[in-house]
Amino acid sequence: MSLFQNIMSKIFGAGNSSPQTSTTAAIPPISGTTQPAVKPPLETVPQSPAAAAPVDVAAVLDGMAVKNSEKLDWKKSIVDLMKLLDMDSSLSARKELATELNYSGDKGDSASMNIWLHKQVLKKLSENGGKVPADLLD
Repeated sequence: MSLFQNIMSKIFGAGNSSPQTSTTAAIPPISGTTQPAVKPPLETVPQSPAAAAPVDVAAVLDGMAVKNSEKLDWKKSIVDLMKLLDMDSSLSARKELATELNYSGDKGDSASMNIWLHKQVLKKLSENGGKVPADLLD
């Protein structure tokens, strides 16, 4: 799994309190037959992404931050965002994420790369069904 997919799964999974699948009722027996002793398993049907409500990224991350013992400023720092998600936030991990997201700048300039990464991650979350506050997208 890519680093960005890992970020998405941690945020979108935490923000989705409803199950990813819905169940259908067992098919009733045909008239004139007896009910089997063991009911057949319920079928699961995946919900389409369009049917799912957008995940409120800020609410999910704020909720995680409240439960975290460290004071992490995920709204401004890619390092803190990754730490909050219990991910490796080392320079090498951030460089890997930068490569994955097609960063074209100098990876030796970690400050610039970090700023770009933070904006890009929030932008990509928004593009993939996350509800991100507008002030975090500019």
